[in-house]
Amino acid sequence: MAEQSGQNLDLGVIGNCEVSALVDRSASIVWMCLPKPDGDPVFSALLQPDLGRASRGVFAIDMIDLARTEQRYLRNTAILETVLHDARGGSIRVTDFCPRFRARGRTFRPMTLVRLIERVAGRPLFSVRLKPTSHYGAHDAVVTSGSHHLSFAGVDLRYRVTTDASISALLEDRPVMIEESLSFVLGPDETVEETPAGLVRHFLEETRQYWQDWVRTLAVPVDYQLEVIRAAITLKLCTYEDTGAVMAALTTSIPESRGSGRTWDYRYCWLRDAYFVIQALNRLGATRTMEGYLHYIDHIVARSSSRDLQPLYRLTGDTQVAERCLDSLPGYLGMGPVRVGNQAAEQIQYDVYGSVILAATQLFFDERLVRPGEHALFQQLERLGERAAAVYELPDAGPWEFRGTEHVHTFSAAMSWAACDRLALIASRLSLPERARHWRERADAMRERILTRAWSAKVNAFSAAFDGEQLDAALLLLPELGLLPATDPRFKATLAAIGSELRSGDLLFRYRHSDDFGRPEAAFLVCGFWYVNALVAAGQCEEAREHFAQLLRRRNHLGLLSEDVDPATGELWGNFPQTYSMVGVISCALRISRHWEEVL
Repeated sequence: MAEQSGQNLDLGVIGNCEVSALVDRSASIVWMCLPKPDGDPVFSALLQPDLGRASRGVFAIDMIDLARTEQRYLRNTAILETVLHDARGGSIRVTDFCPRFRARGRTFRPMTLVRLIERVAGRPLFSVRLKPTSHYGAHDAVVTSGSHHLSFAGVDLRYRVTTDASISALLEDRPVMIEESLSFVLGPDETVEETPAGLVRHFLEETRQYWQDWVRTLAVPVDYQLEVIRAAITLKLCTYEDTGAVMAALTTSIPESRGSGRTWDYRYCWLRDAYFVIQALNRLGATRTMEGYLHYIDHIVARSSSRDLQPLYRLTGDTQVAERCLDSLPGYLGMGPVRVGNQAAEQIQYDVYGSVILAATQLFFDERLVRPGEHALFQQLERLGERAAAVYELPDAGPWEFRGTEHVHTFSAAMSWAACDRLALIASRLSLPERARHWRERADAMRERILTRAWSAKVNAFSAAFDGEQLDAALLLLPELGLLPATDPRFKATLAAIGSELRSGDLLFRYRHSDDFGRPEAAFLVCGFWYVNALVAAGQCEEAREHFAQLLRRRNHLGLLSEDVDPATGELWGNFPQTYSMVGVISCALRISRHWEEVL
């Protein structure tokens, strides 16, 4: 399969916590799933080869004699502007967003995407290519036309695009010239009573106001404000507010590296990843997202026994995430396989118990929350804690979800320890001295076992697995979890070993040893941020700042990051936008930034 010319991850994300879409630098919408982000990609061009004007799965603006483009977000919003310039001095501005604002006492976030095209200069000529697909790119969506709309039929789904553009020009891909503007509203297959132009202007202003108001509530650091704001908005867009789920990313099957076969579907809620997202947003003061997520995991825990807590779930909380490979989409740059579902849901990953308890702990300590934690929730969490204490020395697939091997992973054991440690703190908070003593004794005994069995005298570092000798970047998180201070000589030695063996410039590999697919070729972005935080905690602040500055330069033109980077070429790889990576931006900025009192 030939590679798609010019295809890369220079993409912007728009959304409203109900639906989301990815837009490339020429204002083509190349990825959007309906009716929710883990649904059928009605715009699937991201995973298809470039066939020029005949390409499918795209909502594109084809400017005649396109010369250059510019792209930016409206200040402190999730509203994306792309300006297309032709070779004759003509230009148009394309504004893309998904409506989100407060109306009638609740948040209005419909299954809707809005596109506004405005003439900026000259007499630009362009066509609008609206070619959705269905059944994961296997078919073109069935289209019927009305006087001011096109209706499309997909997988158990009907939707429409209402517009004031020429319907015949849309159907024929015919070039048009505009005097002022064209409006498009993609949403449910229902009649839109207002004029498209009036509705779009109303949605645009309300959505702009919503995001700018939301940003004003964030407790951003004095340094790196723009970087943190963009990361926070992006994390927010990776949540599904209907249930409170937090997605690892918005895409499936972007390879971790060129031709690697490491293609995974990340459009689900990993309990581990979600904890880190919630923690980052909490540090900025965005507590509503945490409340929604805790509602999500409360339902999951209530429906599960302590012995069958999965590493990940569907956005609805459904346990069925069976993985399959598709023939209907060739893949990003023609590199497959394209997968739907994720086999990791069937794995044993014992860190999940710690992930849930760590996320829930703030409920018992944060007085801002409307519904704080109470005894009934604590008892429910204790059930998970007992499981964590029982399994922490048993083999699992680990945080990197190895498919062919199981070991007693140090990170999983540390997360299990953290579960028991936090239960002791919660019990003290609830004035339950007997339960506090019980969990403290459990945690202390586990800690001693972990620190003894994870230490490798041969490599002079904590190892990835008990009684092993391989390094793992996830162990940079041990001080963050509280297992030991970053100044502990054993951790300092581990930090030095990881810096020597896993680092490539400003980037870090998760590990260097071979796995189910051979030796990894791409660096995992969040590991670089973990390294920065570990350096700061260990007192190496200047070195940390230099590394952080280099990592920030890895972001695309809109300030977004995927999962992986090729250390040789600097290319972004992996699913996009990756929440782990955006969390890294926030956590490092908060740790490195000066205090406001030092500036004002």
